[in-house]
Formats: sequence, structure tokens, C-alpha cells
Amino acid sequence: MRLMPVDRSDPRPLHAQIASALRAEIRDRAIAPGDTLPSEAALQERFGVSRSVVRQALSTLESEGSIRRDPGRAAVATAGVEHRRLVQRVTGLFDQFSRSGLRLATRVVELEETAAPPAHVARQLGTRAVLRLERVRAVEGDPLSYVRTWLPADRVPGLRADMLADASLHRLLESRFGARPVSGRRQVRAVPADPLIAEALGVPADAPLLLLEGSTFDQEGAPLEWFESWHRSDRVVFDIEADESTDQLRLQPGTAFAEAAAGGAGEEPAAVTSAGGPPAESGGAPEPPDRLRRARELAGELRAELDRLAAEEP
Repeated sequence: MRLMPVDRSDPRPLHAQIASALRAEIRDRAIAPGDTLPSEAALQERFGVSRSVVRQALSTLESEGSIRRDPGRAAVATAGVEHRRLVQRVTGLFDQFSRSGLRLATRVVELEETAAPPAHVARQLGTRAVLRLERVRAVEGDPLSYVRTWLPADRVPGLRADMLADASLHRLLESRFGARPVSGRRQVRAVPADPLIAEALGVPADAPLLLLEGSTFDQEGAPLEWFESWHRSDRVVFDIEADESTDQLRLQPGTAFAEAAAGGAGEEPAAVTSAGGPPAESGGAPEPPDRLRRARELAGELRAELDRLAAEEP
């Protein structure tokens, strides 16, 4: 057994360090669901602590559902409940869970107007007059995600926090404000939980989270929101549909769009309109026929995908 003495210079309590190490092994399947954990005596030796510290760490893991302990038996790692989210869908977590028969509870932490958003938010939304909305999403009382959303203030006049309790922001934007989310860009990264978000999600500070962030645009191609959504990595799995025949496009909201992944190094990307019209001119030089044809094909594929997503909206 590999010895892993605790770091006594670490400000965290000893039992928290042990719980964190065992939690990571369960999450990473080093201790698979259904496997028994080492005995208390073995954990004492491994971490170089007293039995009371080991028992406190195991109690923490049991209370959060990472292990199960029955009288007279060794602790067993539990499978845990994982919820799945399709990353490339414009639809939000509320709608995706509703279609799966899950009720997603939403608690509004804060809704306030500000004229001093981060620079990247002002740039994405094209204005500094914005609303900042912060929410916690949970299923059966179990927090799953902390969401920070920035909205152009002039797009949502009269928006109140009570409108969003246990409700879908995207549905409200369409039904009350006439703004239907139809497109956007998303990116995912792994980040440590800061103290505020860790407390809201019921995880230790610096616990690994999955951050999904991006922009959303309405049916006219106008900026509608910028959001940052931190998900518990032990509760939420991101699914991504892959298709080898699908080329990548970069949407340029509010203008002609698309950067086709075709063409050699140093070539200018083909520009196409959302209506599949002729490419934008670049220095008066005509596009080669094969690139023009491919760009139009990609535009058609993107329109079909947007139509499919729109049809899925309730």
C-alpha cells in the first residue's frame, strides 16, 4: 500500500485532506463503485493519522453520498447519480432535464443591474448596461450547478427574480420578451471551485468543477446572453454528439457568418450569409468554385441544424 502522509502545513483539517484524497479516487474510478475501501487501520497507516481522524473523513464521505457504511462491514464506494447534458444544444439545462422527466429546481441568488460588467461581457453583448443574474440549480435538493448570466438590460425590461424561481430563463425570454434563443457558441473547461461557488454547491473549496460558458443569440442574430455555468463534476456529465461528416463553422452573430474548416494554410476563410447567398467579396477577388460550393453546403447544413433545434423547442 502506497503511503500518503497528510500535509500538516496545509490549512485544511486532516480529515478534510483524507476525504479529498479518497473522494478523488472514487471519482476517478481508482476505487470503483461497489468496491470496498481499505480498512480504518489501513487508512491510518496510509495517511499517518489517528483512527478518529479517519472516521471523521469517512463520515464526511458518507454524508455526501460517496460511500455507504453498514454496521460490521467495510465502507463501500457508491455509484452516485450522474446527470447528462448535451453541450452543443442551445436549449438550457431546464429544458433538457424536463425532457428527461427530471424536475430542476432553481433558486435565484441575485439579480441586479450594473453598468460595470467585465470587459469580455460588455464586448460580447455590445453594451455595458446589463443585468447580472446568479442562480443555483438542483435536482431533489442536490445542487448541480451555479449559473451566472449577463443580459442586456434593454432586452429584458421589468425582469424580476420571482419570475425565474424554478423556471426556465430561455422560455421566459421567448414568452415575455419575444427573444427566442437560436444559436451560440460554447466552451468547456475544468476549474477549481472558488469559496462562494463551493459553498453554494456543497463541495470543498478548490474541488474540480466543469465550467460551461458561452454566448447566445436570438432569431435576429442579436446578442441575448453571456453565461458561465459551473457544474459539479461528480454529478453532471457533458455529452457531445460527434459526426465525422460534420465540418466546423464559426458563427459571426449579426453579420454574414462562417469560417469553413476547409482550405489550406494562409487562405482566407469563405464567407457565407445565413440565407446561403453569395460569399462576401474580399479585395474583389472571386472565391474558387470548389470553396464556394463547400461553403454553401456548410451553410445549408447549419440552417438545417438550427431548424431542427427550433423544432425541439416546446
